[in-house]
Amino acid sequence: MMETTAGVAAEPLTLGQDDHDSLQAHFHAGISADEIEQVFHLKRAQPTLQAFTALFHGGADGVLIRLLVLRELAADTSTTAFSRADINQKLAYLIPESLETVLTRLRSHSLLAWDAQAAVYRVTPMARNVLSSLDTLLSMGQADDDAEMGFLLSQVAGAQAVGGVTVEQLKHLLGRLVELTEEFRDAIASGSEFRLRTSQAKWHMACDWVEKGSEILRAITSDERADSATHKAAQAIGRAQSALLNMQGMFSRALNQIERQRVHLGQSGLSTTDVKRWLLAHDDLSSLAHGAIDRPLMPLFVTPAEMIDVAETELLAERGPATGPAGLPQGEDAPLTINDGPAIQAELDDWLARLADFANLGNFPSFSEHGPKTVPIQDSLLPASFAVASYRASMLPLLGDAAEASLQGATAQLARLPITFTPTDEMVQLNDPHVFAMSIATLSLDLESGPADDK
Repeated sequence: MMETTAGVAAEPLTLGQDDHDSLQAHFHAGISADEIEQVFHLKRAQPTLQAFTALFHGGADGVLIRLLVLRELAADTSTTAFSRADINQKLAYLIPESLETVLTRLRSHSLLAWDAQAAVYRVTPMARNVLSSLDTLLSMGQADDDAEMGFLLSQVAGAQAVGGVTVEQLKHLLGRLVELTEEFRDAIASGSEFRLRTSQAKWHMACDWVEKGSEILRAITSDERADSATHKAAQAIGRAQSALLNMQGMFSRALNQIERQRVHLGQSGLSTTDVKRWLLAHDDLSSLAHGAIDRPLMPLFVTPAEMIDVAETELLAERGPATGPAGLPQGEDAPLTINDGPAIQAELDDWLARLADFANLGNFPSFSEHGPKTVPIQDSLLPASFAVASYRASMLPLLGDAAEASLQGATAQLARLPITFTPTDEMVQLNDPHVFAMSIATLSLDLESGPADDK
């Protein structure tokens, strides 16, 4: 009994003359399919490909049922042989017709072996190999691997452990490393802060896998049994890993540049990034308009015919001489305005004096607790209102900026201070009436740069 789909029997896959002719039809005239190296390797792996074809040919529901039956039987290690009664009991939740169809398909493609004398089924070694590779892929897919390198590296590690790593496995890993490097470069070139931070998190995960794979590559390059192609592929992976690790500076420079160009909304201390992050936190942006519009908007549409009529009317209308005031209007004094907000320049001068005091070994509130060279960032930004603290924080990336230090003015003096700003991605809660939490960061003295510029 063969499995049928839409009345067509599913016969075992064999590569006969008709199959060879149909394969040759995909190539240009004068080119033989047998001359292609990859075709030779794929034909040699035909039994394994037949096993995957038996499992994955057809609809998604059929694939799930076949994998379910095969995994259930292979997971039972108490016995190696299953009678039909044992299978019916183990898979009692399936209807008999579906179970019979799946068993017939698995047996016809050598994933299940039928012992006629004992009247039992056995799971074949090919089936266990196929399930093992699938289980590895599925387990890696469930892990938090945004870089998607875990499965590729596990294949290389497993093959190296048994002495059978292939050039193709190394090339797959090399290809993924090159793809990640190009992806990160595109994110840096985009100038998008959100894309940069997402890519930076993915970069950190990729670096974790790179660290785990370095030992494997050293073992491959030091293996005398490996051929020249394997050594060359391993060395190429090492160079790709180095290029990937060197991107930390590129991420930092791009984020610092975005920090310098951040636009703040008035004196609120909020930036456009804060607004975008708040909008992204809402699943339904249209819900923000509830209650904001009293009546539905009535759109007006004008067709080309109406536009022509109006244009003709305006062109053919008789108009008299233009009448209007002759000469320029009388001048008026500009209205006086009072700026109730704090003076930015005064606030910058106060902030500069505070940092210069630290650069000259002055004292912050918790200076003695953290030693004579480093203070946490909250001790330098606070006490202050949220707006003032945000303004001060926006100036911190200028510390040590060589381009800014070559200019004149208060910000140039700030850039020339011998202070190093070291930020992190983690947050710390504060006991402050205006600021609830702040990024963990420190200010440290660069004593080799000399005293602060007091000019």
